[in-house]
Amino acid sequence: MSLFGRFRAGENAFDYFMRRLIMRALCKSVGDDLQVAPNVVLKHPETMEFGNSVFIGAQAMIQGRFDGTCRIGNHVWIGPMAYFDARNLVLEDYVGWGPGAKVLGSEHTGDPVDVPIIATALTIKPVVIGQGADIGTNSTILPGVRIGANAIIGAGAVVNHDVPEYAIAAGVPARVLRSRLNTNGHNQVEIGEKQ
Repeated sequence: MSLFGRFRAGENAFDYFMRRLIMRALCKSVGDDLQVAPNVVLKHPETMEFGNSVFIGAQAMIQGRFDGTCRIGNHVWIGPMAYFDARNLVLEDYVGWGPGAKVLGSEHTGDPVDVPIIATALTIKPVVIGQGADIGTNSTILPGVRIGANAIIGAGAVVNHDVPEYAIAAGVPARVLRSRLNTNGHNQVEIGEKQ
């Protein structure tokens, strides 16, 4: 990783090229047109798969685990300062991940109660972000959650349960505010209608 560190902070075309080249060597698989902004941190890149046309923003951290999996689909945009606890994580194609948004794939059990929480066992739960979903700035996705395809998660939300396809969810804890579909399964605003 020292070679990656050498080119980690640069912003010129050569640094971008070298980061992409090094990630191809370190990761399980890397598609075409990967863009890695400065100061991205990867832990256990050998468990990571990146599709085509993936962008990873500056200072993002993807923390894999030696026995985990992390699969990032095609045309995924990951904002600056994002954090992924990528123990068992899937981001499907066309996911937008807002700046500072976080996903956690594990949590401490807290048992027994006479032991410090950070010393208790970890429970690892998979997280899946469906195709076309948009995760808002500074939101947090907790372990075991599935975000449905084309759902929108509002900025700053804390998502502790599954969110259905096409839902708009926000708040702490997040709750579904409405669907992006009307009762006929079509877009809320039909073509030709005034908003």
